[in-house]
Amino acid sequence: MEGDLQRRVGQNLRAYRASRGLSQEAFAEVIGVHRTYMGGLERGERNLTLRSLERIAEAIGAEPANLIARPVPLSADGSGSRLEM
Repeated sequence: MEGDLQRRVGQNLRAYRASRGLSQEAFAEVIGVHRTYMGGLERGERNLTLRSLERIAEAIGAEPANLIARPVPLSADGSGSRLEM
């Protein structure tokens, strides 16, 4: 479906952020983007270039492929994430 990959990247970024206990604003600062842009990424509203995906992955110490992988739902305690970054 159109936009599925964008939404998946957003879900994975949100899962990564939540697992670190960071606010959207703090996470945006880590990545080097504005907080409103970060919100758009997490909601799957932003169409990232491959270079942007690489830059974000590098900023959080992840492989770009991990950001586009199908997310594994998190349990209530935050365990079970595929995002081992």
